[in-house]
Amino acid sequence: MSDASYDVVVVGMGGAGLCAALSYAETAQSQSRTARIAVLERAPKEERGGATRYTTARIRIDDDNNLDPTFVDTVAATHRDVDLEYFRTLERETPASIRFIEERGVEMIHYPLGLATGIHGGREATPNGGGKAIVETLATRLEEIEGVEIHYETEAVDLLTDERGAISGITARGRDGYVRTLSAPAVILACGGWQNNKAMLAQYVGPDAVDCPLIAPGVAYNTGDGLRMATAVGGATSGQFDMIHGEPYDARSTFPDAVVLSYPYGILVNKHAKRFIDEGIEPLDRTFEAFAYEIYRNQDNQAYLIGDQSMVNIPYYELLNTTDMEPVTADTLGELATKLGLDPAALEETVAEFNAAAGPQPFDPTRKDGKATSGITPPKSNWAQPLEQPPFVGYPLTCAICFVFGGVRTDAQARVVSPSGAPIPGLYAAGEMTGVFYHYYPVGTSVLRGLTFGRLAGAHAANAAAREVATA
Repeated sequence: MSDASYDVVVVGMGGAGLCAALSYAETAQSQSRTARIAVLERAPKEERGGATRYTTARIRIDDDNNLDPTFVDTVAATHRDVDLEYFRTLERETPASIRFIEERGVEMIHYPLGLATGIHGGREATPNGGGKAIVETLATRLEEIEGVEIHYETEAVDLLTDERGAISGITARGRDGYVRTLSAPAVILACGGWQNNKAMLAQYVGPDAVDCPLIAPGVAYNTGDGLRMATAVGGATSGQFDMIHGEPYDARSTFPDAVVLSYPYGILVNKHAKRFIDEGIEPLDRTFEAFAYEIYRNQDNQAYLIGDQSMVNIPYYELLNTTDMEPVTADTLGELATKLGLDPAALEETVAEFNAAAGPQPFDPTRKDGKATSGITPPKSNWAQPLEQPPFVGYPLTCAICFVFGGVRTDAQARVVSPSGAPIPGLYAAGEMTGVFYHYYPVGTSVLRGLTFGRLAGAHAANAAAREVATA
């Protein structure tokens, strides 16, 4: 790679970056232009796609590709600084975003969730083949477009601006270590958050956050480059910097997205074999982030799911746990405790106390059934089924980092804005590097917002370029 000039540089090749590059190229084609586009990807070609590549890419949409109608109000209730225009734009643009990837070859599968859920309508969708299908399908399409150059194993270094503060390009470093200048009037940053920046994790999340595993290999490339570059040219930040989206992850595994989500139908204990949280306060899609964060913050990042055959045999159980490891099993609780490294007497006492406190209401895993405990702390508000049916099962859990909440601030057109809200000319950002969440992430929209605002960024930048040509 040598110094060169382009119409746009896209940094990152996950769902957001791919949609941005495709949207720019196709918008330019509709204007009878062949755009010169550079796409910078830190990973080698076989690992391209960042976090998108490894996710199941579950999206909370109905069979008509409409976003869950409760989503915007749920997000709005989390904090006074939530950007409602951003989320209303996401809601409005969701059908077009799904159509965009489908028309380019990504097959979506719609299905019922089957178990208790906070998602309106109880349905969602995912690409056939998960996030990898998005990456490989869209990347293959991008490779066929004239004027597109993809630079693998290349990292963005600094943004360049002209005397007015508008974007004029970017510098990039290849595998040879040399820095080149890529001139361009527009740069779209879609290079993920700072989940693997150890210094930032310690500064914002906490001194032990570096001990949390990453949810997938692609997240390792997310070291905060986009945030650093954008703020250096005056970009603002938003979102909660001391909060992460973590997931309960099988502590034995290194498998991508090895999460264990069957805990509402069992109990969670800490390293002392004591319960520490109400496992059934809400359906799992509303609790797994908070529970993972509790494991990290207050339980030395160490917890255990304990269950029995009443948990294992519920319908749709096989969809709850994506770990590649079989559960630890034993005929007695004492034996299970020993295998997990817990005190057998302590676990037996905890389970006995829980079983005695379980209420008589009928068990129904498809809704909040009100089958609660009485007289113990913490309580269990729903699905308090006694653990009496051997063989017993257990999973050792830790909190794995999926993404961070704090990031670059953008407007509803995906333009990076200054602290006063003024757009920085020529600079866009999309995906997980943008900060939008506070306290709570309603699941099923991370990939979706990357696709949506990447697509909008590409179209906006291409239309801005056409206007410049028309007025020149």
